[in-house]
Amino acid sequence: MKQLTQKEEEIMERMWDHGPMLVRELQSYYDEPRPHVNTLSTLIKILEEKGFLGHKAITARCFQYFARISREEYLGGTLTNVIDKFFGKSYLSAVSALVKSEKISVDDLKELIREVENN
Repeated sequence: MKQLTQKEEEIMERMWDHGPMLVRELQSYYDEPRPHVNTLSTLIKILEEKGFLGHKAITARCFQYFARISREEYLGGTLTNVIDKFFGKSYLSAVSALVKSEKISVDDLKELIREVENN
């Protein structure tokens, strides 16, 4: 899955939170000083090219944009990319690193195993 820049991710967060919208509507969800409509339009075109957004025509020159992937799909793909890149595609190595760096305790890991086994 392609990665998003910080600005692209900001747009996707707004799309996921608020649903399909026009560029002007998207702009209204930003604090002042808001990004220019042309800037947002350029980023939206990039997100469409990457496959994250789609659009439908409202009028000949007005489009409503919508997310083509869910937040969960993106986050799952991002996690996979990190594990592939930094842990040699080994989820076990990633979990081991979390335990070694004390980001997750052995007891937490045992609890997680119990939860997975019960489902």
